[in-house]
Amino acid sequence: MSDKKAYLATENGIFLEGRAIGADGEKGGDLVFNTAMTGYHEILTDPSYAGQVVLMTYPLIGNYGIAEEDAESEKAWAEAFVVKELSAIPSNFRATSSLEDWLRRSGVVAIEGIDTRRLTRAVREEGCLRCVVSTVDGDRDSLVAKAQSTQSTDGQDLAKVVTCSDPYRWNEAYPESYPHIIEGAGTSGTAGTKGDTRVVAYDFGAKRNILRSLVHCGFDVTVVPAQTPASEVLGMDPDAVFLSNGPGDPAAAKPSIDAVADLVGKKPIFGICLGHQILSIVLGAKTKKMPFGHHGANHPVRDLVTGRIEITSQNHSFAVDESTLPDDLELTHINLNDMTVEGVRHKKAPVFSVQYHPEAAPGPLDTAHLFNRFRETVKG
Repeated sequence: MSDKKAYLATENGIFLEGRAIGADGEKGGDLVFNTAMTGYHEILTDPSYAGQVVLMTYPLIGNYGIAEEDAESEKAWAEAFVVKELSAIPSNFRATSSLEDWLRRSGVVAIEGIDTRRLTRAVREEGCLRCVVSTVDGDRDSLVAKAQSTQSTDGQDLAKVVTCSDPYRWNEAYPESYPHIIEGAGTSGTAGTKGDTRVVAYDFGAKRNILRSLVHCGFDVTVVPAQTPASEVLGMDPDAVFLSNGPGDPAAAKPSIDAVADLVGKKPIFGICLGHQILSIVLGAKTKKMPFGHHGANHPVRDLVTGRIEITSQNHSFAVDESTLPDDLELTHINLNDMTVEGVRHKKAPVFSVQYHPEAAPGPLDTAHLFNRFRETVKG
């Protein structure tokens, strides 16, 4: 392990010194804390974290190393990474490298050995804080000033930054060992299976396991960039449209909002995370930035349709404002920690969405049924 120092500063004046465990450089953004005990590789490669510095609340990170097949995208998207303690010796038969080596290769500026509990409490008490992590500047006043000038995610359309450049087909499902909870979907769940229901998936920052879930459920998936006009999607003659997760301020994603507005009522639509927020805006609701967001794998959500309580994985800093829901939009899910909106459906059109990540399996499979609900909506 290197003894090189790294420094973190927040816009409200916190300045901490630790050890550098990633790439050399300096990165900043919104500081968000994630309460998951595992899944750091998936978190770092989730495009929804673009524009954010990720702080892990669990004190020991990296103990099982990195397994490349667990990546949710082709690269790391978090602006920087903050942990209390990095495991010096990873132990996992699937591991291809240590987390520290992967952080360096992936260009992620990272720091360990600082008081992560203090930072978490600061965010909870004061709300979202901009911060900077640096290995090249150790001056307190300089870094605090940089944190104060760092651009937050407010007003940023980051979906256009993380989206794919061209349309492509996705045909990889889960391995055969994945539980077969989907009934009558017409798929064996193995890689290369061709579904019988065509769906166009908007890539606002789509995670690979979301696409695998669609294939596993019997969809023939074509992925398109975030800015794709509705006319192009309708020209593909899909049976349905899916709206993925992604980063940034949903109200700023104007091209995506315009496209979805032209698709409502013409095709069945299922949205998650940013897709849920964009769809809600199109249907007449408004969004707002949360004090510190939801980032973790243990959020209890009540499904108001079934009455069930499900344990969910979440990653969002913005939420739909319940007070702005129009009469034709029904609230279907609520977060039991703070009672925020977690899902809606249109009372007439075949359109529904959820705020959380139903593919992430923290429950472990509490919410995977939503992909089957989507297919049943299409078939029905």
